[in-house]
Amino acid sequence: MKTRRLTTAQALVHFLDNQYIEVDGVETKFVNSIFGIFGHGCVVGVGEALEFESHNLTFYQGKNEQSMGLAAMAYAKQKKRREIIPCVSSIGPGATNMVTAAACATANRIPLLVLPGDTFATRQPDPVLQQVEMFDSVGRTVNDAFKAVCRYFDRIDRPEQLMTAAINAIRVLVDPADTGAVCIALPQDVEGMAYDYPEHFLQKRVWHMDRRPLAESQVKRAVEKLSAAKKPLLIVGGGVRYSEAGDELLRLAKAHNIPFAETQAGKGTLPQAHELNLGGIGVTGTAAANQIAKDADLVIGVGTRFSDFTTASKWLFQNEGVEFMSINVAAFDAYKLDAEAIIGDAKLALGQIADAMGSYKTAYDREIATKKQAFAEELERLRQPVKEGFSQTEAVGIINDFAGKDGVVVCAAGSLPGDLQRMWQPGEGTDTYHVEYGYSNMGYDLNGALGVKMAEPDRDVFAMVGDGGYLMLPSEMHTMVQERLKVHVCLFDNSGWGCIEDLQNNHGGNSYGTVFLSRDPKTGALAGDEIKIDYAMNARSLGFEAYTVRNGNELKKALNDAKATDKPVLFDIKVLPGSMTDGYGSWWHVGVAEVSQSEAVLKARAGIDKELKRSRKY
Repeated sequence: MKTRRLTTAQALVHFLDNQYIEVDGVETKFVNSIFGIFGHGCVVGVGEALEFESHNLTFYQGKNEQSMGLAAMAYAKQKKRREIIPCVSSIGPGATNMVTAAACATANRIPLLVLPGDTFATRQPDPVLQQVEMFDSVGRTVNDAFKAVCRYFDRIDRPEQLMTAAINAIRVLVDPADTGAVCIALPQDVEGMAYDYPEHFLQKRVWHMDRRPLAESQVKRAVEKLSAAKKPLLIVGGGVRYSEAGDELLRLAKAHNIPFAETQAGKGTLPQAHELNLGGIGVTGTAAANQIAKDADLVIGVGTRFSDFTTASKWLFQNEGVEFMSINVAAFDAYKLDAEAIIGDAKLALGQIADAMGSYKTAYDREIATKKQAFAEELERLRQPVKEGFSQTEAVGIINDFAGKDGVVVCAAGSLPGDLQRMWQPGEGTDTYHVEYGYSNMGYDLNGALGVKMAEPDRDVFAMVGDGGYLMLPSEMHTMVQERLKVHVCLFDNSGWGCIEDLQNNHGGNSYGTVFLSRDPKTGALAGDEIKIDYAMNARSLGFEAYTVRNGNELKKALNDAKATDKPVLFDIKVLPGSMTDGYGSWWHVGVAEVSQSEAVLKARAGIDKELKRSRKY
């Protein structure tokens, strides 16, 4: 057996450089680049391997471990989970900074490989710099925190352990039913230890993502369930996008007059203007989708996790006899809501069901078109200027028009995901709608936009971020400048966390701790003057082109002027607080206090208890 004597880190680099994925006969290199921030836990290990070994991996210099992890996740999401950027960090805070990114990836079912440095396997220099000593077990390190947020975790305490760890890591990353974050912790001494690795471990390896068809019995159950329904509703989840099942879903819907609504992950897979497309559903959904959902007698989720925002905390579906069916490659998700579980690939499953449906038609008449038209008129109203100030919804409409058919919008948290799910008109079938809402990770919007631009360098990318999110994690703006990646950062400045302030105000609170105010010297409370920040100036200091805008005309002019630069651009958009879209007949279960000195809070709690009686229990 031929072998090569390499360090653990060198073998890892060569292994990653030779991983490929095959889908529907198309072979793609799974790893083309790597993110890293070097510290003493990795610079002389993985850093040495990247610098001196012969490989084809492009190294990208991250600026914050969480932010580079989010950028890598966004890259994989935009690539439909068929390519990844592993993330290397040092030990201690560098490693634990990536825990949030790993959680975000796992919540969204997106592959992310994190490679944190770790303390010495020999334990001889312990405690080393940045080591947290665990009093109950000297064998445990801070990297054990990854176990709670990763689909697979391993620690390489011997060089030869890399082989089984690496194979299992890629196994999980390429599995559509099991994917998420994967962590391989690398003790810094083991990174430099040598071993005679077999050549077959280092050679090209192709992972086959074979589609999983339905059994005949599954098709029969699905057809029987759908044929018995009078008013079914399809919900388009992210699995439809990753499986590339849009045409099959549309064929089923059109043939049998079945309306469909979209989750955040599924939006943009099918034409927005289609006569059966009701738009977003649930807490951030449209009035049309939510009204149809309340009367549906069969809800068919395709590639969705049925999160609380999609189901409006299991409250949305008010038909007394409503049933659920779930088409999903992951059994864990397919059985939610006590659904009829149809486990398989969405593209194959929808095609098989469509082929077997016969002449069935739903009982829908004019209500789909009527509700769509009513909400179209509401969307037009939202785009209009308000009497005083600059509304957030008008700004969203202007940016959408400028982005056109090919511009990619990226968002994650705050009130903007609701505005986008209801208002944004993405290009048809072009993966131009990219919103992370499984973890709603503040900071993803800005840093994820970097990952999307890396994945789609020839497209315009628009990061939609609030001032709160911007302040939280602007790290990779430096990387955008460094890599000459022109991202349009659309910063909506409403002087606080406007989405949470709205939630707070609607449940008896008084903007406590949610608005960016100075501390009042007399009362000691955060109730002084509003803190004014020139975000455009801040962006210019990093090398951005930047504009401050206060109305629609200024925003249009700034967007057009920015065409002339090849730099990344920030638009500091001063919007009217509270000018986001409404809830449109949805409800969200939040933990309002059962006892309080505030009458407004008690009233809000009574409202929660009333709606809980209408929420389904599973």
